[in-house]
Amino acid sequence: MPFMRLFGVFSIIPTTIFLALSFFVLFTLRKVDLQGLKAFGYVVAALLWVCAAIAFGVGVYTVSTGRHPMMPMMQRMMQGSMQQSPMIQQQMMNR
Repeated sequence: MPFMRLFGVFSIIPTTIFLALSFFVLFTLRKVDLQGLKAFGYVVAALLWVCAAIAFGVGVYTVSTGRHPMMPMMQRMMQGSMQQSPMIQQQMMNR
């Protein structure tokens, strides 16, 4: 599945978005005087960094292995829908 490796390269986009948002949150915090709001801003920035790290990690994993971490779950879901498919077809024929 070479297209999955390409999908991993595209994980740079959400990583960049999360990091840009965290920059603007931290930039805005320099203007804020309230300590409670500053603490909340730092928490939001830290969560954005964690999201960026997760998105980047999934991208690196996908590029290095050629598999997406959610692939086994998607395959199980597809198998379940394929097993239900004949039952649905039979119900449609009985109408």
